[in-house]
Amino acid sequence: MLRLVLLRHGESVWNRDNLFTGWTDVDLSERGVDEAKQAAALLKAHDIRFDHCFTSVLKRAIHTLWIVLDEMDLAWLPVSRSWRLNERHYGALQGRNKDQMRREVGEEQVHKWRRSYTARPPALDKRDERYPGRDPKYTMIPRGQLPLGESLEDTVARMLPYWQERVEPLLMEGRTPLIAAHGTSLRGLVKYIDNIPDADIEQVEIPTGKPLIYELDQGLSPVRSFYLEDHRRATSGSTPSSILVNTAFADCQTTPGMATVISRPIKGSDRG
Repeated sequence: MLRLVLLRHGESVWNRDNLFTGWTDVDLSERGVDEAKQAAALLKAHDIRFDHCFTSVLKRAIHTLWIVLDEMDLAWLPVSRSWRLNERHYGALQGRNKDQMRREVGEEQVHKWRRSYTARPPALDKRDERYPGRDPKYTMIPRGQLPLGESLEDTVARMLPYWQERVEPLLMEGRTPLIAAHGTSLRGLVKYIDNIPDADIEQVEIPTGKPLIYELDQGLSPVRSFYLEDHRRATSGSTPSSILVNTAFADCQTTPGMATVISRPIKGSDRG
């Protein structure tokens, strides 16, 4: 059985402040640092081993990965970074408060920008100081490939070649990659792996700082997927967040001492 580990970065300072983030390179909040440490603890507790790491070029994902590797004494593992694993580019919305935008354009439009497969945010002007062509991280990328605003569909289109060229070959060799990335880039990957219909993907959310484990067959088709749970929370009598399942996708069961098992990724935090 092949295994893949997905991890959305811990809460960022702009997640905390309810701002559209996209490619803005903000760091983790204190809560986000704690979430990364908790992710490492869960991976250790469940004896989840990985041997190659992938992340974006945005520091909230990079620092999440660093914390996990440090906490697990795995700082020596190889790490590959790519802009193709970045969060979606939120265009002219980057830096805007989500609640303020709801007041300006309505809940339905904001929901469409955030969760629809095809809807793009208002485009950024290339003369804007937020244009990624002004950032030294992206100097090696042809200007024609730099986004001014992306839908989930656009994010999948720029992420999939990297998945197919860099990650899939490792899986086929029997390796176990960990991908520390972002809500939208991971939603896009989950959509691809699970073959989720375009109209249904808006109901799927990846929570911050929760390791999502995929077990795949030799053809890289999913056998099952599950979020790791803290044993103490899972047995405390309260409902853990990862059991807040979208019934359109998941048939949830609990395997004692292991994790919440799901047939599709589940709904979690709405921060992102």
